[in-house]
Amino acid sequence: MTLGFTLTRWFLLVLIFVNSTAWAETFTARMTTVPDGDTLWVQPEGNHPSRKLRLLGIDAPEICQTGGQASRAALIQLVGHALLQVDVRHYDDYGRGLARIRVNGQDVGAVMVRAGQAWSYRWRRSLGPYASEEAAARSARKGLFSEASPKLPRDFRQKHGSCYPP
Repeated sequence: MTLGFTLTRWFLLVLIFVNSTAWAETFTARMTTVPDGDTLWVQPEGNHPSRKLRLLGIDAPEICQTGGQASRAALIQLVGHALLQVDVRHYDDYGRGLARIRVNGQDVGAVMVRAGQAWSYRWRRSLGPYASEEAAARSARKGLFSEASPKLPRDFRQKHGSCYPP
């Protein structure tokens, strides 16, 4: 390897790192609305506009799917009117911030999956960031996993479409 090639590789790695962290933002907020078990609207502290966020790393049932209402209720119960620590990591195709959210020191996504109210978000061959929490919920037959074979939200959408009118 030449020195020029090595420097170019390092430059590209630094550029990728800077670009991937440039979108990250952290703030505190309070929940205002919960449309389903993995999406919520928050009001950041200070004079900032409301934000629609999706919990990073989980996939909750669609609101019209079996378990959808229970999942939504569990998220409302969990976040309540507490002060939320929000860490937006990315944005999805719909403009929602994909965020890790903590309430009273707890990772909201982990709590939702551990309670059987959501799946660990699968990507390609990965079982997702909350695979161990999902395995524990399945083993204990909690929430969604009390059913014999709960249907992943993406499979539900493929067969039934969106719960929301176009």
